[in-house]
Amino acid sequence: MTLPTRTVPAAPSRPRAAAPRGRRAYLLTLAALGALLLVTLTAGVGIGSVYVPPGQVWGIVGHGLGADWSPPVWSSARETIVLEVRAPRVLLGAVTGAGLAVVGAAMQALVRNPLAEPYLLGVSSGASLGAVVVIVSGVSLFGPLSLSVSAFAGALLALSVVYATARAGGRITSIRLVLSGVAVAAVLTAVMDLLLLTADRGNQARTVLAWTLGGLGGVRWGTLWLPAAALLLGLGALLVRSRALNLLLAGEEAATTMGLDVARFRARMFVLLSLVTGVLVASAGPIGFVGLMMPHIVRLFVGGDHRRVLPAAALAGAVFLVWADVAARTVAAPMEIPVGVLTALCGGPFFLLLMRRDARRADGRGAG
Repeated sequence: MTLPTRTVPAAPSRPRAAAPRGRRAYLLTLAALGALLLVTLTAGVGIGSVYVPPGQVWGIVGHGLGADWSPPVWSSARETIVLEVRAPRVLLGAVTGAGLAVVGAAMQALVRNPLAEPYLLGVSSGASLGAVVVIVSGVSLFGPLSLSVSAFAGALLALSVVYATARAGGRITSIRLVLSGVAVAAVLTAVMDLLLLTADRGNQARTVLAWTLGGLGGVRWGTLWLPAAALLLGLGALLVRSRALNLLLAGEEAATTMGLDVARFRARMFVLLSLVTGVLVASAGPIGFVGLMMPHIVRLFVGGDHRRVLPAAALAGAVFLVWADVAARTVAAPMEIPVGVLTALCGGPFFLLLMRRDARRADGRGAG
């Protein structure tokens, strides 16, 4: 007689109550990251050899946008520093950091390896070779954009070679793709070193070294639209396919059972991620470890669902790289440290911690 009273359990009410709490926590995390990014952009524009207070920063930006928020109380020199020198640089840092973090999160899901990063497929080496060719030869067919165009062409060349060597029997597996990327990167790096050794001018090596360490200087408003467009395209496409990325976390067999063509999906995503990475490297040089660290950090706060990881990683990556660039400009002023050096100093220990954590997990599973 008591069975009918147990046909309506109270347990289902918990997920309905927990879901809004989870959404609220996620929205609060996004709001906090958005506010932190706004503060970071303001600080990035204001901090430097000439300090500009936050109120003046927004006043100058407002006047630049045509909004008369307040009467000008700043010099024309400060306005030039904010609008023409620092603002494009800070925005490029935000766009590059966001793009690398998003690509890193997707790459880790595609190859199911927590140590994966955007430069896994040799795209960085191809872009570096393209930039070295322009620096050594001195050819500038595209004017100020010659370095970026050549770097992007090198990234496309590396991607094409990697796919050609990884394809066997009409299929591309992630293992062959990664191994091909490592081999192609080694060959392209050797060619780059050979070009430097045979160069006629000795100062070219220093220029190449500065570029390969990454940097945000020299950007102008006319060149900022391309990395921004690449970020929006990549983030939008990944958000649309975020469910497929979540399926891959359960394994290839489970994803196939759920109706996902794993091989085709991976091939398309690898092409997309490589193109986005190529554009970012062409704009700012190869800045490492941002795409490795940021996805792991945001997963601690938002979980593993890529519908939440991707936007949070974009915001966190933007914040991190802008602050890294601020440190690069100020720590050893008046000398500027390549921003890639600072990201490597942060990312190297982080990489070792990840390896140690994975080793402990593997030992735990083996003991079990």
